[in-house]
Amino acid sequence: MSTLYIVATPIGNLDDISLRAIKTLKEVDVIACEDTRHTQTMLTHLEITGKRLIACHAHNEAASSQGIINLMEQGLNVAYCSDAGTPGVSDPGSRLVRAVREAGFTVVPIPGASASVTLISASGLAGKTFTFEGFLSPKSGRRKSRLKELLDRNEAFIVYESPFRILKTLGELQALDDTRKLVLGREMTKAFEQFICGTPSEVISQLKVVKGEFALVVLPPERNTSEEEEDEE
Repeated sequence: MSTLYIVATPIGNLDDISLRAIKTLKEVDVIACEDTRHTQTMLTHLEITGKRLIACHAHNEAASSQGIINLMEQGLNVAYCSDAGTPGVSDPGSRLVRAVREAGFTVVPIPGASASVTLISASGLAGKTFTFEGFLSPKSGRRKSRLKELLDRNEAFIVYESPFRILKTLGELQALDDTRKLVLGREMTKAFEQFICGTPSEVISQLKVVKGEFALVVLPPERNTSEEEEDEE
């Protein structure tokens, strides 16, 4: 029975690739990927050659999924890589996984890097609950409305943002609640990695370089000592 391997890849630093991911990419017959050029760069770095690459991205995932199933029906094993991180998490891959499962084939995850978990690990978040929102709507009204909903939950939440909208999103958080602490990660695992902590106003004032990829976690409201003691009891 052919297998589809969902392979997590580095979010920036290519040395973060797992040994299991390398082994899988070497052994499969075909590698499907969000951007063949991007994945080829990674494969060249890993000295993996001679692999057939096919594109499977947000705009062709439905059609490409059927093509991948056709290959699996011929007995071929396939790996799928998005451009960075874990496929299906704010990246293409979920439609492919559903289609392959419905066709009766096995799907095996090869875990690895994820921007959301990387940010959480460096944020100091003490609670057990957080909401992963991913990319917000590019439309200002919808973005503001969703941010208010998330803030009203009084729980941590994670959003991804582009360099073109990060200042707008921070400004909207500032207007909605400038007391909530957040941690902004920029270019995580890369040469110019940066983490900025503080209220929206403080983060805006410290953000001098608006380039690269951004993720931010908004922390829950700060609790007083008596509330924490009650929880421990």
